Amino acid sequence: MTIEIEDELAPQRVSLAYRTHLSAGRARVGELLGGQVEVESQGAWVVSSDGRRYLNAGGYGVFIMGARHPLVVEAVERQLHTHPVGSRMFLEPVAARAAEALTAVLPASLTRVHFSGSGAEATETAVKLARLNGRRHLISMRGGYHGKTLGALSVTAKDIFQDPFRPLLPDVTHVPYGNLPALTAALAQHTRRACVIVEPVQGEAGVVIPPDGYLSQVGRLCREYGALLILDEIQTGLGRTGHWWAFQREDVLPDILLTGKALGGGVVPVSAAVASEEVYAVLDRDPFLHTSTFAGAPIAAAAVCGALRAITEDGLVERSARLGARLLPELEAVVRRHLAGGCVVRGRGLLIAVEFTDPAMAADLLVDLVANNVIANHSLNSERVIRLTPPAVLDDAEIVFLLERFERAVISTALRYPEA
Repeated sequence: MTIEIEDELAPQRVSLAYRTHLSAGRARVGELLGGQVEVESQGAWVVSSDGRRYLNAGGYGVFIMGARHPLVVEAVERQLHTHPVGSRMFLEPVAARAAEALTAVLPASLTRVHFSGSGAEATETAVKLARLNGRRHLISMRGGYHGKTLGALSVTAKDIFQDPFRPLLPDVTHVPYGNLPALTAALAQHTRRACVIVEPVQGEAGVVIPPDGYLSQVGRLCREYGALLILDEIQTGLGRTGHWWAFQREDVLPDILLTGKALGGGVVPVSAAVASEEVYAVLDRDPFLHTSTFAGAPIAAAAVCGALRAITEDGLVERSARLGARLLPELEAVVRRHLAGGCVVRGRGLLIAVEFTDPAMAADLLVDLVANNVIANHSLNSERVIRLTPPAVLDDAEIVFLLERFERAVISTALRYPEA
């Protein structure tokens, strides 16, 4: 089946192509959300094939600077018309510049960058670095999400994703998030042989915020038991929580930091694992031990440079903190007015969760938000949570639009659940 040029945007034709060639399940999800076909994006807005505009408060954390930020587009277009993909034989200046720019906004000890395409690939890099450093026992947190490649899936502690693909990597322990005694017990069994991977805020688990001081204590325990520490900031980093990196709220220093999502400026997929010189030493000696054809491709590196410049010049870290502080109480007030005790709102910066006691209510709110021209996301590790990850470029009118449409959607959902 071929989609003809003249009607390639027709929702029915696109849905049929999905069912035939991509994923029938994904087509069904699209139809449940109204069957829209997205064809254009700019700033905070997505435009469908019928001309409707949707405020994008979703995107799984990718769009901290909105869609098609001029600085990112300019950098990518310039690279596209000069040298988009390298030969992989010579040194390439844009990747070097991107690595310099990225390490400049990280602690001084994190000096070595390995670029990839997806967050899962960054996780794979980190797991391999741990093994190269003799830390073959992995400790991750229940509810944590680090990707779905086999290695990353091994530390993504969710049975529904893991069970169809077992056996996964051996020597993996999952402990409850926020539970220091459980982590201590696991580390004590694997002194100098363990690697801990943790999110500063668990995104896919439903924006689960740990107790104050938790990350600092995780870092202390890793030092005490000779474990490596990987901080997964793929979703929480680059300003999303109101800091450049979410871990900066506490006194903790990772051996490896993972970043992605917003790193490509919402234009090119790119991620990175950033490590200390000591941890990265084996790959310094043998650069071909862990490689990828498109790792650090010039066009992706250009996007990184544009994205980091946009975050810095537009003050998006500070703006994320201010907008989050404004939105969170407003959203909580809407929920209190219409849903009483059936819903909780929480968040940090522009990573916001709306959690229901009934998963069906969460699903209904997601549909009702779309019906009111707002895009949000479900949470892969918590079916009771809808996430809002709006861009930090929202202006006053867009904030008002988001709040008004959120309230309309909440009212629609509440009418279906009069007892909530």
